[in-house]
Amino acid sequence: MRAQRILSNFSIAVLAVLTNKVRSLLTALGIIFGVAAVISMLAIGNGAQQEIINQIKLVGVNNIVIRPVIEQKEEKIEEKPGQKEQRKFSPGLTVRDVRSIRQVIPGVARISPEIMLETSVIRNGFRRSAKLVGVEPAYFEMYNFALREGRLFSDEQMRYGLPVCVIGNAIRTRFFATENPVGKSIKVGSHWLVIAGVLQERLVSEASISKLGIRDYNLDIYVPLQTFLIRYRNRDLITRTSLQEEAMRSRGWVNPAGQNEAGEKERKNYHQLDRLVIQVEETGRLRPVAEILSRLLQRRHFEVVDYEIEIPELLLKQQQRTNDIFNFVLGAIAGISLLVGGIGIMNIMLASVLERIKEIGLRMSLGARKSDIVQQFLFEAMMISISGGIIGVILGVSLAYVVSSIAGIPTIVTISSIVVAFGVAATVGLVFGIAPARRAAQQDPITSLRYE
Repeated sequence: MRAQRILSNFSIAVLAVLTNKVRSLLTALGIIFGVAAVISMLAIGNGAQQEIINQIKLVGVNNIVIRPVIEQKEEKIEEKPGQKEQRKFSPGLTVRDVRSIRQVIPGVARISPEIMLETSVIRNGFRRSAKLVGVEPAYFEMYNFALREGRLFSDEQMRYGLPVCVIGNAIRTRFFATENPVGKSIKVGSHWLVIAGVLQERLVSEASISKLGIRDYNLDIYVPLQTFLIRYRNRDLITRTSLQEEAMRSRGWVNPAGQNEAGEKERKNYHQLDRLVIQVEETGRLRPVAEILSRLLQRRHFEVVDYEIEIPELLLKQQQRTNDIFNFVLGAIAGISLLVGGIGIMNIMLASVLERIKEIGLRMSLGARKSDIVQQFLFEAMMISISGGIIGVILGVSLAYVVSSIAGIPTIVTISSIVVAFGVAATVGLVFGIAPARRAAQQDPITSLRYE
């Protein structure tokens, strides 16, 4: 019997909503746009957070990055007026710095020195540009590289600088589309290298490339650090070419302004390493280790600060915190939209009570209880909010995909965001429908029948 009464009250509420379609739709607009705003804002926030997580994976966890500053090898210091200026000499960032860090600084899990060279790759008449990178095996562990085929460098290959390499997936696709490249030879620059392994494809977004300066790893060719220093380039050695360049400079046979043919300022890179990455065992030690590194390098480089120390993870975490605050503000704005929609429902339902006083009186005179009137108006408010929530979910998901495709912003729509937005919409309808429902139930049947 009770179930029948509830079903009857629900059918009356459905009929009342369908009778006033335009008013019901206008009442639900606040809920529709509020739910759509919540879902789309959460999708944008989730996409931004996932992008930051991907960037952290690309730069590595708990890493400290040391980059050389390519300036003059000597730094002039003027102490007092009239006193001859002193020059401080720096050997630059070298492998010797790596050995000192390993011996002196505790709490270091891995160290990865890197040297890079723009070169070309040739095989079977095909040629393309690529980046040659001299690394140690720790590099692949720090950046979570996985092998697709073959293996990484052995200790013997590292020690003796043997002509071997590991190639990126794009190099494999370009030169070895129909065969297994492991064990084959490929000419990189002026040397032939034997391919020891192939890395799995690494997806890098354009945002990561622009924001973090991350290159496309799939186009890289990796060789042991010792192989690079022996066979390609070692800026720490005095060679005939470097002596000839210095002699020409001293005789004034080059542009005295130090400019090349394009008129650009030349800066001689005297650093043996192009980058040095130190992975710390614990996140809490990042700053202390960075400070110790700064003091160590300052002593080794004779007080010449020709390097810069970065902590990418801390920068990314700060970016993530800023993004969280931004998402909280956007979520609050979207929540206000839902609140306004709920107030709109309450206002319209209160006005509906005044318009339908005779109907309420007639139902009560025919035997309807106060609980039946309350249920009827609650059902109407719930129907408006739930239907608005459904439309809002569809609109919010569509809006998220439109933003992603047009603006190029990554968006991720999750089931939890849809459930939260829809649940809030239903709750808003229930909460803001209580007052009109109770007011309708408190009407006096006799007075209601006489109401004009």
